[in-house]
Amino acid sequence: MTNPTADSLAKIREAQQRPITDEVLGKAFTQSGTATTGLTYYDLQDGALALYPVITPLRNKIPRVGAGRGIQANWKAVTGINVNALAVGVSEGNRGGVMATSTADYMAAYRGLGLEDYVTFEADYAADGFTDLKALAAQGLLRALMIGEEKVILGGNTSVALGTTPQPTLADVGTGGALTHNTTYSVICAALTLDGYLTGSVAGGVRGAVSRTNADASTDSYGGGTAKLSTNRTVTTANDGNDTHSIAATVTGVSGAVAYAWFWGASGSEVLGAITTINSAVIAAAAAGSQTASSLGTSDNSTNALVFDGLLTQAAKSGNNGYVALQATGTAGTGTPLTADNLGGVVEIDTALQHFWDTYRLSPTAIWVNSQEQKNITKKVLAGSTSGAQRFVIATDPGSIVGGDLVTTYLNKFCMDGAKAIAVKPHPNMPPGTLMFDTDTLPYPLSGVANVLQLRTRRDYYQIAWPVKARRYEYGVYFDGVLQNYFPPAFGMISNIGNG
Repeated sequence: MTNPTADSLAKIREAQQRPITDEVLGKAFTQSGTATTGLTYYDLQDGALALYPVITPLRNKIPRVGAGRGIQANWKAVTGINVNALAVGVSEGNRGGVMATSTADYMAAYRGLGLEDYVTFEADYAADGFTDLKALAAQGLLRALMIGEEKVILGGNTSVALGTTPQPTLADVGTGGALTHNTTYSVICAALTLDGYLTGSVAGGVRGAVSRTNADASTDSYGGGTAKLSTNRTVTTANDGNDTHSIAATVTGVSGAVAYAWFWGASGSEVLGAITTINSAVIAAAAAGSQTASSLGTSDNSTNALVFDGLLTQAAKSGNNGYVALQATGTAGTGTPLTADNLGGVVEIDTALQHFWDTYRLSPTAIWVNSQEQKNITKKVLAGSTSGAQRFVIATDPGSIVGGDLVTTYLNKFCMDGAKAIAVKPHPNMPPGTLMFDTDTLPYPLSGVANVLQLRTRRDYYQIAWPVKARRYEYGVYFDGVLQNYFPPAFGMISNIGNG
């Protein structure tokens, strides 16, 4: 029987006496070429980093009030006194006239919002010592719910059906595109809500009727934010021998819509080719998408019964008296941008602010915009004539110069105590071509309204750890409540704004 220790020592002595050759060097340890090969330390920071935005400015600022009961929040409001404008003069010994008072009834049904996630047993084992997957799942659910809630607060739509999209108007243009001559093209349009715009894309399509399978295998059906399709319109390009044609397509603007989906091709085979945030498009080539107009069916799917009405919807809702303005159609594909007044202001914004004062004697607190509109508002303000009076506040540090200008406040000229600066704020979910007026306070001292807006909850954020019925841990994070707007006329929107 051989001695293993003696054999090992003999091999070591043999190796020590062996000449150093290329063969020996070729078996030495060298730094591996990648982080996951060879005997290399894997320098991994403990815990997974959350590299996604959680930007919820409306949710953050709106007060949350509990004690909600029943199936909806209800309240009454006195909206006007002496609305018949009786004169206040009286004759000797007689009583005055009897004034009329206007009132309004408001209601908002509670809705549940929530999401679910799970962690398999194996995933939990594998992450042991690196990160707590179960805690990460719950944290991600809460953040995702907040992000989704912000979108609903801005543009949730449970009650304002967009109806049938108007039939488009078409015009053949001999240049600017790659459409063939002497060819008939059919065009269909569909108006989109905020949800329809945010979830839609040319590559992925827009959503009509949605049927969602839930974590418990139940199903929910709701509208995906797309109005009923327009009837198609056809146009035949001129028989001029040139294959450089394009089509100018326009449609009458739809109140409450923030975007439009355009389908074109042969009649009966129209395919999604563009989504615009103005009510027009220039069709210059074959549609790049794959979704057919016929796949959306013939229904209006613009509302979602599972959510509450957001601020854009409440402004546009008939009877709420919110301020709603649509820019003119203008040139197809370009639209009508905001207009500089050459005095350091913007015509359309001043018109809206004057409306709020003339009609309700109030001033909005903020204007929420897309980055495109914030840039364009800045251009309009700085485009004032040399005779226009402007005020610039510039902070300087020794030895530093900061380039660029940005309008972050806008001077409201129509206020009781003189001009008032109101904030111009970018919102992560506001589409290009739309801006919204938001009001935090009412100038009515005896109104009894502490919060113009509030999220009234039957139950605020809560987490459910479901009983284990498979080898995975299942979680849900939910909220139950509604956005309560005590004075919808204090809000408004301008949409269909062209870029420029």
